[in-house]
Amino acid sequence: MNPDLRLALDLADAADAITLRHFQSTTLAVRTKVDLSPVSEADEAVERLLRERLAVERPEDGIVGEEFGTSGDAARRWVLDPIDGTKNYVRGIPVYATLIALVENDQPIVGVVSGPAMGRRWWASRGEGAFCNGRGIHASRIGELAQAHIAYDSITDHDKHGSSEAMLTLIRNCDRARGFGDFWSHMLVAEGAIEIAVEPFVAPWDMAAVQPIVEEAGGRFTDLHGRARFDGGSGLSTNGLLHERVLESFR
Repeated sequence: MNPDLRLALDLADAADAITLRHFQSTTLAVRTKVDLSPVSEADEAVERLLRERLAVERPEDGIVGEEFGTSGDAARRWVLDPIDGTKNYVRGIPVYATLIALVENDQPIVGVVSGPAMGRRWWASRGEGAFCNGRGIHASRIGELAQAHIAYDSITDHDKHGSSEAMLTLIRNCDRARGFGDFWSHMLVAEGAIEIAVEPFVAPWDMAAVQPIVEEAGGRFTDLHGRARFDGGSGLSTNGLLHERVLESFR
């Protein structure tokens, strides 16, 4: 295992200890950010800890985090989402995760997605495959929409994006649809449990760890314009075989 991935996994251990300690606590402090999304004391505590550790372990690298912004301008950057699924987290729903990615020259090369309340952790490093809880994972080989399972975050987001009709048509053409949302949809694609995950609005820290895991699992990740970039503002993961067909649905 390469040292950057090992470090990311160690950081995930530290993050898990914090999020589990505060999870379902009746005293968890939560406030509303300027963009009207919630942030908890656990979000901020995790990102502070990760930044402190990285300052020691990788002092030359830059950091981009959801809660505390960007520091440094190196070609290597750690992209952090301390809690993806904060709305779930503050409501006591176990579908949340810490996302840790290492990006080099704008390409994610390491990704860790750790969901401790679900008992699951996914990771990948370029050229070394993708894993969940130590087991190698692979995208499915289903090549027909009529047999595909699709996951989405929120149909109201598609309303705002102007793509709700396209999304509903796509759903109707698939075998089954479920609103798993956030990181979990994309990880289910990587595991081969479903074929398609669509999010019309995402931030870079939402997708930086997702992209290498999906791709190392043999799937394909792009934004909804077909660009293979984590910072394109939207996210589409598929098993690869259905990717162009799904992209065509949104054109």
